[in-house]
Amino acid sequence: MAIIHRAELKPSKIELIATWLDSQAWGGRGEPAAIGAYRYDDPDGEVGVEGHLVSRDGVLLHVPLTYRSAPLDDPEAVLVGRLRHSVLGERFVYDALTDPVAVGCFVRALRGDQQPAVWEIHDGDTVVGHREPTVSISVIDDDARHSTGGVTLTLDDGGELRVARVLDADDPHGSTRLVATWRDGSAVLAALTDSDRLGAVQPV
Repeated sequence: MAIIHRAELKPSKIELIATWLDSQAWGGRGEPAAIGAYRYDDPDGEVGVEGHLVSRDGVLLHVPLTYRSAPLDDPEAVLVGRLRHSVLGERFVYDALTDPVAVGCFVRALRGDQQPAVWEIHDGDTVVGHREPTVSISVIDDDARHSTGGVTLTLDDGGELRVARVLDADDPHGSTRLVATWRDGSAVLAALTDSDRLGAVQPV
């Protein structure tokens, strides 16, 4: 259950994302436009895991983030920035591909063990409604063809998680693929190849 508070954020998420994208080689230029977002639940209920689809100058970008109440004690974790949440206080925002909680969510989703979160709207401690996600997520089987672009993460069990950054250019493949669908389109966000399949994968 993803809890959405009626709250003020400073800076806003799109402002924080735009500032970070300006410093990324793949981040494009221009005024960002939010296309939609999806969420996964942290099993421990501590970390917010949210993926954003953003368009900049006609280029569609995938920006997965995590939100934490305290900094990650990991020198490899990439801090995107901080924001002030009027209900939850200061939040430390990380590139989700460097946060083990988010990586675990992607892996479980691609293995069919975790569904996207239901968005529940809270006004203080009161549930006032539910919100349909602006991006729906599905998992499809894949043929493990050669991937292009994006980020490849080697998992502790020897498998590989591939995540797209630039949805117009990156093409992650694996044993299964994570597909996002929104009002005007769809794209592959990520792919997983388990360790027992890697030996059978031949680049094309």
